[in-house]
Amino acid sequence: MEDLLLLVHRIPYPPNKGDKIRSWHLLRHLAARYRVHLATFVDDPDDWQYVAHVRKLCASSHFAPLNPRRARLRSLRALLANRALSLDYYSDRSTRAWVRRTMRDAGIERVVVFSSPMAQYTQDMPEVRRVVDLCDVDSEKWRAYADKKAWPASLLYGYEADRLLRYERQVAADSDAALFVSAPEAELFRTLAPESAARVGWFGNGVDTAYFSPDAGHANPYASGETALVFCGAMDYWPNVDAVQWFAQDVLPLVRARVPQASFVIVGARPAPEVQALAKLPGVTVTGTVPDVRPYVVHAALSVAPLRVARGIQNKVLEAMSMAKAVVVSPQALEGIDAATGSEVLLAEHAADVADTIVAALADDGLRAAVGHAARARVEASYGWDARLAPLDALLEAPRQPAGTAPLRAAIPSPTWNRA
Repeated sequence: MEDLLLLVHRIPYPPNKGDKIRSWHLLRHLAARYRVHLATFVDDPDDWQYVAHVRKLCASSHFAPLNPRRARLRSLRALLANRALSLDYYSDRSTRAWVRRTMRDAGIERVVVFSSPMAQYTQDMPEVRRVVDLCDVDSEKWRAYADKKAWPASLLYGYEADRLLRYERQVAADSDAALFVSAPEAELFRTLAPESAARVGWFGNGVDTAYFSPDAGHANPYASGETALVFCGAMDYWPNVDAVQWFAQDVLPLVRARVPQASFVIVGARPAPEVQALAKLPGVTVTGTVPDVRPYVVHAALSVAPLRVARGIQNKVLEAMSMAKAVVVSPQALEGIDAATGSEVLLAEHAADVADTIVAALADDGLRAAVGHAARARVEASYGWDARLAPLDALLEAPRQPAGTAPLRAAIPSPTWNRA
């Protein structure tokens, strides 16, 4: 096996949120083919217990502690340098030294970067083959925040959107390939960074269909007679916070007016104060951290994903589909997921339409069962991780090409490399 450096902005375990799911399967895939040298950060004290588990897959590893509060303060120095705050947030002297030493000692010629801020650690290594998994166009996420938030927060988010896009363009231009989580994200970045269009591609997220199975025999966590509408996600992540606030305040009352036993169950770690406050509303439950989200999904009447701000693929939707659960999605939550609306997922956008869709589904057991069955079949057919990650193998093994030569895309046989 040859050596490879993998840079990830957050320890890729446990796979309990979107970026960790993708990075965990990326690590497993690469470890089966290379001697992986991993550098990553640990930003949650609870995650230190998983370091030994991750190290089993690595030839060597470096886990740097990251205190989010201190990192936010540190990132403010970027304002003086007119650069993205995200770069200083993830800037660490010990990580930089470890990367340089490991690259030299192991003679590493291949690097996979997971998320744009981690590219700063190999930016001065033009001789290596570098593939960057940007996942989402993060700069557009900050721009969406700027549009939604009030001044002065909107000013800071707008600053980050502009500076981070500038950096994303630089990273893509300096890399052999820049990958995203979906065709729409890749196409969006091509419009924002036309100079790198030839090296932009994507590979979608997959699902562990054996783990997220409808037949695992989980005990029912809900009260007798409760008709649960479940939302799962990291509840300190603002798009999730915004989604559950909107649903609890604008949609749920419309549903409960016709289905009084309906409840909204918000499942996820670190609920923000705004989320905790929702538990005071009639029919709303906020669980906080749970040992396993699967019982809450399997025994819910419906899964809901009412996101109004979203980037990339929503794993919460794919996982619920894998558990044969009918999912009511917003257009934003469905972006990048290949599923037929009306038969594999239920699509609605505005509050009254979402409520009507939910009430109709709750009244029709056969519809929910049919949609759930079709959703499971779609995931099994289209979202296995090995197939999703196959394009990466060809990218890492393709010969390096100097600037000005034919586009790298021509060497990639997978259809997920094609333009949207």
